[in-house]
This record gives sequence, structure tokens and C-alpha cells, in this order.
Amino acid sequence: MTSIDLNADLGEGFGRWRLTDDEELLSVVTSANVACGFHAGDAATMRRVCEQAAERGVRIGAQVSYRDLAGFGRRAMDVPSAELAAEVAYQIGALEVFARAAGTRVSYVKPHGALYNRVVHDEEQAAAVVDGVLLADGSLPVLGLPGSRLLELAGKAGLPTVAEAFADRAYTAEGTLVPRGEQGAVVTDPEAVVARSVGLARDGAVTSHSGARVEVRARSLCLHGDTPGAVELARRVRERLTASGVRVEAFA
Repeated sequence: MTSIDLNADLGEGFGRWRLTDDEELLSVVTSANVACGFHAGDAATMRRVCEQAAERGVRIGAQVSYRDLAGFGRRAMDVPSAELAAEVAYQIGALEVFARAAGTRVSYVKPHGALYNRVVHDEEQAAAVVDGVLLADGSLPVLGLPGSRLLELAGKAGLPTVAEAFADRAYTAEGTLVPRGEQGAVVTDPEAVVARSVGLARDGAVTSHSGARVEVRARSLCLHGDTPGAVELARRVRERLTASGVRVEAFA
């Protein structure tokens, strides 16, 4: 039976402000990308999400970002390599404290937003992220876009790599994500998201923004937690995957 991991971005609040419905999403997903305080999140939020994830047996991943709370980590930034590596390790270490306190541990690392897109092609920034992961824990898997420089360099450094697909983001014909500033970059039709999820899991392919078929071989499928109606959409995706013969489980 085909299987796939279902992940979502969680803990994306700050202080009294909450963006994601963490508790409900944790009842659906198998992996949680937890904001580590640089694009969103704070100590109390990280602790709460780690405790809830541990209770539900959901894997905890460190979602590392550029230091950009005001821009939600989605603004392009130029950060020196040594500084970026240290900040990646810093974010992983902060989340690890709360994961261990909850009786579990950080199980993987995934860049967020502008950093995620930058390391698809930018070798210097990708190498800095890899260096940061190695500094924190040389055994942590790295999630990223198939064919990205990040996954290539992580693999060369001996880190496990996990290719990821997006059910609710539009793809270019080259297999990269359509920039958020462009029209149609985010897929908002729930039925389309559900259908794309099944296609990605079963066929390893998706239709690009231009109508071309694009192969996307992935072991993890991402749904954004900040999408309106994210919880109900995640439930529909999981139900349809299961009904289509796809086992939803954390990646090995």
C-alpha cells in the first residue's frame, strides 16, 4: 500500500495572537512543523504545541526561518552564512528543549517561507542551513523540495532527506512553487486541494500552473495551517487519501 506523511505548519502565533488551530490540526496530521520563534511562535506556544503533539503521537519538526517576525518569514533576506547556520541551530535547540520536556524530541527540520524557497537554488544559503542542522544534531532528517540544493547538500553531508509536496500551492512547469506574489499561487478550492493530494500521493505528479504534468515524488505532503478552513480541509484530505488506498503515516 502506498503511504505518505501529512504535515502542517503549527505554532504560528505570538503571545495572545494565534494563527493556527494547533490542537485540532494535531488530531489529523502525522507531523507538525513547529515555528521556532523567528517567523512566528514563542516559548509558551512552542511548549504547548510540543506537549499536545507528544500526547497525540505526532512527530515534531523544527520549522526554521529567517529572523523576520514582522514579515512572517516571507520576505527575502541576505544573511551571512555563519550567522544563518548559527540561527538555524539556535531554533532547533530551542524547540528541542520543549520537545524533550514533553517526553519526545525534534524529529526533523524544515525551512519556512522565504528561506525554504531560497535554498531550492541558492547553494550558499542551502549549505548554511545544512551546517546549522549538523551543528544541532547530525542525524536529523531535512524536509525540502525535490531536486533542491538543500536536499542535495544535506544528502552529501550524511543527513537523511525527505522530499515534500504541497497540496495547496501551485507549481511551475519546472517543479518549483509559484511565488506567493503571483496570482493563483495558493490553491483555494477545497476539492482541488483534495484531488491534488491524492494525485501527489498515488501518482507522484501534479498539474502545473501552465497545465503541464509535473512529477513530484514525495514522502511528505504539506497543508498550510494558516489557510482559512485548514482543519476541515486537512480532515477531507486525510479521509480521501485513506479512501483511495493511501496509508497516512509519519515518514520512516
